[in-house]
Amino acid sequence: MGRPDLLEKMRPYGSGMLPITGIAAATASMRAKYIVPERRKINKDIRENVFEFLDAKNFSYVKSESNKFMLQVNKPGMEVVKALAQEKVFIGRVWPIWPTYVRVSVGTQDEMDKFKAALVKVMA
Repeated sequence: MGRPDLLEKMRPYGSGMLPITGIAAATASMRAKYIVPERRKINKDIRENVFEFLDAKNFSYVKSESNKFMLQVNKPGMEVVKALAQEKVFIGRVWPIWPTYVRVSVGTQDEMDKFKAALVKVMA
């Protein structure tokens, strides 16, 4: 439902589950050729920084090339999710097939620094 002229402009984007504003923003970012490589590098640098921290603290994890990874916590993952939330650090979910792993999304450097500090406290 909408103005016919606006609906016609949106038609090339389809009528899937994605919001039109998100599609428009993604289209604009794809036109700025420097943004995607720049953001990939930022994400990679932050992710590698977290992996170096986890290695130094002897945590086990599943490496990733994406904006998330799985962290072995050696106890019920939901306990760690809840404990981190008490520290104002919110991470991903736990899968029943991997009950002692938690999914961690890579955020900004500041967010990941807070994650690292909270993780050390929670896992102590």
